Amino acid sequence: MGSSYDNALAETINGLYKTELIKPRSPWRSVEQVEFATAEWVDWFNHRRLYRYCGDIPPAEMESAYYAQHPAQQPTGLSHQ
Repeated sequence: MGSSYDNALAETINGLYKTELIKPRSPWRSVEQVEFATAEWVDWFNHRRLYRYCGDIPPAEMESAYYAQHPAQQPTGLSHQ
């Protein structure tokens, strides 16, 4: 069995998700309610959250800027526009 140290980044994001979304809004009435709230939180986390490490811009914006400067490194089949 693995430990949380095997995938520290995923564990960090899971902890934020539980602390910021799941626990404050409990109890949840349905799985659909959790799924919809999760989709909204993921969108906020990637597209609207200002991330200090990236210069106070959202991670998706930072990724788009990176691939604009390094188009040869863009993963195949993805469009970051």
